[in-house]
Amino acid sequence: MSLTLEVAVESFPIAGSFTISRGSRTEAIVVAVALSDGRVTGRGECVPYARYGETVDGVVAAIRSVEPHLAEPGFDRARLAEVLPAGAARNALDCALWDLEAKRTGLPVAERLGLAGTTPLTTAYTLSLGTPESMHDKAAEAAHRPLLKVKLGGDGDAERIAAVRRGAPASRLIVDANEAWRGANLAANLAACEAVGVELIEQPLPAGDDAALKGLVTSIAICADESLHTVADLAKLRDRYGAINIKLDKAGGLTEALALAAEAKRLGYRLMVGCMVGTSLAMAPAALLARVADFVDLDGPLLLARDRVPGLRYEGSAMYPPDPALWG
Repeated sequence: MSLTLEVAVESFPIAGSFTISRGSRTEAIVVAVALSDGRVTGRGECVPYARYGETVDGVVAAIRSVEPHLAEPGFDRARLAEVLPAGAARNALDCALWDLEAKRTGLPVAERLGLAGTTPLTTAYTLSLGTPESMHDKAAEAAHRPLLKVKLGGDGDAERIAAVRRGAPASRLIVDANEAWRGANLAANLAACEAVGVELIEQPLPAGDDAALKGLVTSIAICADESLHTVADLAKLRDRYGAINIKLDKAGGLTEALALAAEAKRLGYRLMVGCMVGTSLAMAPAALLARVADFVDLDGPLLLARDRVPGLRYEGSAMYPPDPALWG
């Protein structure tokens, strides 16, 4: 049965602003898709990311390029992977196909994958990059949250992470440098993170320029983010990283993300399931995968001034499984 496709570009305001080493923004621009067979509709969402050469227009065009294939008998997620590369466009369509399958069969995706559960997961809550003083104040405001993710930016990070620890003395800390560290400040920044009990550091050095991580001895898990997209990347990273951050927008959807998680576990990596800044529709598929993760970073909706309705249920940093009315 041929499928019909709808694509929408939507903007959701961020509460305040969101700042990382590559810049600041005040809104999340997402691309939402709906696939219908005339009886039921499956939905998905992606976030185009300039770091990976993506633009909103380019992602919309890539999604539209699949339209002729939707009339193919038996068009499915495997066929989608043949016609679109990993990335945001394939993610939105892949997740919409999962949702469509669940609605057609009446079997929720979580049950199909053996990932059902009613207990909430603890998600990290992100603190944007800023001055040590501003980050201290934001940390103090969020000190009731059990897990904080701290955006860092290179020089001055030792002062920043120390200020965050003073502001949130009891919270667990993970940090994300977004490729901003260099060989010259790696040792000092790493020591500063060790001193305050940081548990994980995402992508300290630029992807492709991370040889300094080989043989690094530290108590902190070093996590590949920008260096890691799909299963094909795993083998070449093992001598530099002990953890990986799986994002559906990088992997190209839940299908590849599941394969990536399984192979990463087999190879001995620790798993983080992360996100771009998007709505609950983008978080819902990742929330299933998060049940097998060591670290969960699915706070996108918490950073927005408004979310979709219905959205995921959050109570503080506790994130509950998605309701089928949202996705899956």
